[in-house]
Amino acid sequence: MNLKAKIHLENQNKLAQGKLAARRALLEEKRLDGAAIQRDALIKKMKAEIRKANYRLACIATQEKLNADKAQAKAKKLAAGKNLRDMPPAKIAKGVSGKKGKKEKKIEPSPASKEQE
Repeated sequence: MNLKAKIHLENQNKLAQGKLAARRALLEEKRLDGAAIQRDALIKKMKAEIRKANYRLACIATQEKLNADKAQAKAKKLAAGKNLRDMPPAKIAKGVSGKKGKKEKKIEPSPASKEQE
């Protein structure tokens, strides 16, 4: 979701809720019962618009929370990195590499070279 669209979606949601309230008031004025009001096509359409806007706003809120968590983790990581720089360096053993070396293979002379000797 586009985070910049949050204001636009909030306005759409408010507008749809206003239209829904006006339509319900009109239908109640005509003395329709609750079941007839629920079956009204415009009422269904406005409810769908409200659900869609609410879903999109929830997605935006989730994205904002994720971005805030990432920023907080990054700040914490940078702070931890600065603390490690303040500590004195550890002593490193000389001549010992961190990786194990490959075993050397013994080269055996071929049988033909043994006969020549």
